[in-house]
Amino acid sequence: MNAPTPAAALAEPAHADAAQRTARQQQVVAALRGLLPAHALLHHREDTVPYECDGLTAYRALPLAVALPETEAQVAAVLKACHAIGVPVVARGAGTGLSGGAMPHELGVVLSLAKFNRILKVDPFSRTAVVQCGVRNLAISEAAAPHGLYYAPDPSSQIACTIGGNVAENSGGVHCLKYGLTVHNVLRVRSFTAEGEPVEFGSEALDGAGLDLLAVVIGSEGMLAVTTEVTVRLTPKPQLARCIMASFGDIRDAGNAVAAVIAAGIIPAGLEMMDKPMTAAVEDFVHAGYDLDAAAILLCESDGTPEEVEEEIGRMLAVLEDCGATRLQVSESEAQRLKFWSGRKNAFPASGRISPDYMCMDSTIPRKRLADILIAIAEMEKKYDLRCCNVFHAGDGNLHPLILFDANDPDQLHRCELFGADILETSVALGGTVTGEHGVGVEKLSSMCVQFSPAEREQMFGVKRAFDAAGTLNPGKVIPTLHRCAEYGRMHVKKGLLPFPELERF
Repeated sequence: MNAPTPAAALAEPAHADAAQRTARQQQVVAALRGLLPAHALLHHREDTVPYECDGLTAYRALPLAVALPETEAQVAAVLKACHAIGVPVVARGAGTGLSGGAMPHELGVVLSLAKFNRILKVDPFSRTAVVQCGVRNLAISEAAAPHGLYYAPDPSSQIACTIGGNVAENSGGVHCLKYGLTVHNVLRVRSFTAEGEPVEFGSEALDGAGLDLLAVVIGSEGMLAVTTEVTVRLTPKPQLARCIMASFGDIRDAGNAVAAVIAAGIIPAGLEMMDKPMTAAVEDFVHAGYDLDAAAILLCESDGTPEEVEEEIGRMLAVLEDCGATRLQVSESEAQRLKFWSGRKNAFPASGRISPDYMCMDSTIPRKRLADILIAIAEMEKKYDLRCCNVFHAGDGNLHPLILFDANDPDQLHRCELFGADILETSVALGGTVTGEHGVGVEKLSSMCVQFSPAEREQMFGVKRAFDAAGTLNPGKVIPTLHRCAEYGRMHVKKGLLPFPELERF
């Protein structure tokens, strides 16, 4: 599947024919050839195919060329050249994103920042690290470990994902409930505009001059600027961490337990939930000792001093027992704690073992509605005749349903897309949002039509234009056009579906 799929096509209504593409490619290669070493500019099909998608493999497109700069001067030069001839640029890190945010533009250039992989400074006194954008998330913690520090956000892909991609998507991880998302752990971002001009957001000081635009850039999915360097906040490693594995015979009891833990004034270091199908998949993969009879499992972690952990574990055990836990097990060693978490961390590869393909959704709902969304997803499995395994950052209501399908079957792919859209729209109806930490990319463009009004979307475009007036950075992503929303609304009308007033005018 080398051509962009219909989902991508709606983001960019018109596509180039072969002659137009060839002519444009020749122009791009000529413009970039003198700016990069020969090995750092790829344009032959066999060299660009590895860049045709990110972790969302259902949607693909071939770029005209792939640039692999090694210095900031080369990044600036590539951006300036592409801006001068009006060529779209899609920045790419490790390609582990799950919403198509790094999918190429078929008439554009992929700007791979994989070679920006140096840790420039670890300062244990200020508890900060300065790293290039291509540094792996886990590598930051490894570098800080000798100082008793680590980088708190820990996406499941932390062994491979890069800090630049984390900034683009505002990634979280299993410990985001207590320690926050990327936006809470980054102090400064150095970037380049679409015109190739350097710009910095934030400051290593407690405050900086001018408008505070750091939070605007973090989570902007490569649409506003290209990040090359990041200053992160480091956190002291806790003296002790222990994890409770709690089994529940009913998913509603498990959902209520999540809300009850937070209502008791407890903020666990991690609070995760897995349903029975997911538990079975990961247990067969990592053998973590999960209860295969449970309808749902909660992992509740406490960290701090030994005294703090003992007190908090006791309080959580009492709450979980009151909520109907059928089995409670507390890790007795660091090895056992890591074993408990190994299943959760390997949920995605475990799903890959039981299905040719999967689409990992990402939405957020109020914690008290966890059981409602799980029950709704169970009904959707029947409706779309596809299986779904569910794993949650339960503490902050961030869902990651994994819809299992075979991408070689066009009908299954279509049903999978409808299933995913249904999950996102149901999340909005339950008081949530269409994304938590994976971003919108191309995957959730239609669902953005449901959540945000035309006026709100125009404000988003206004921010985009303020940074990138020509619209060359990652175009056709994140913010749906009026044309796309109109098409989406008409599809709902044809199906007799009008669940949201926002769609009634189409």
